[in-house]
Amino acid sequence: MKKLALDVGNTLVKAGVFEGKQLRTVWTERTAEHTKLLMPILKEGPYAGIILSAVTGLDRAFSDTLQEAGRLVILDEATLLPLRNLYQTPATLGRDRLAAAVGARALFPGRAVLVIVAGTCITYDLVTARGEYLGGSIAPGIRMRFQALNTFTGQLPLLEPDLQFSLPGTNTRDSILSGVMQGVLLETDAMIARYGEGNPGLQVVLSGGDADFFENRLKNSIFASPNIVLKGLNEILDYHAER
Repeated sequence: MKKLALDVGNTLVKAGVFEGKQLRTVWTERTAEHTKLLMPILKEGPYAGIILSAVTGLDRAFSDTLQEAGRLVILDEATLLPLRNLYQTPATLGRDRLAAAVGARALFPGRAVLVIVAGTCITYDLVTARGEYLGGSIAPGIRMRFQALNTFTGQLPLLEPDLQFSLPGTNTRDSILSGVMQGVLLETDAMIARYGEGNPGLQVVLSGGDADFFENRLKNSIFASPNIVLKGLNEILDYHAER
């Protein structure tokens, strides 16, 4: 039977149809337009189970419609998980971060895993080799850094990410690009190195909307998994069904 996983983020909502562990179909829509996904979702049903992770509030009609399409699990701090959550404030933990950690753990069982999701924010989340989720780090994403430079200064322009940047920048535009684009790469490599201390054989899993920028530019070896949150949600749904 088919299963449905939905990840509602700050900017985008992604929906994935699974058969077993296999992700068969993925839809993406802007979060503000999330109701557009209802028609293709309902056409693919019925579902043996549906799981929803949302960082923002959704209108009641959306979740009610999902409930009619299959047994609905809404991911929260009380949801049963296939790992041990040691986060001190589970009620404040982003659902997408938790799902990504579960997905990374499923990909590399028995190994320490650092999952990096590069999107609106860049999040780092650590799971030990024993399957303990310890927490992680949250940093501004690439576009947020450009927006901050423009918002909190008097004259710096608002730029879009550009893969062509130099070190040093020889004009204001290139200097901003150099600071943001090169800076975020150096920061990420350093964060991976720090998390690797005390976690021998650390496996790094990369995902998120800006993952392509990082994939071939980091010094550290990584495993790219563009739908790690959806895969983690599917793992949680399966674990929940077994209990």
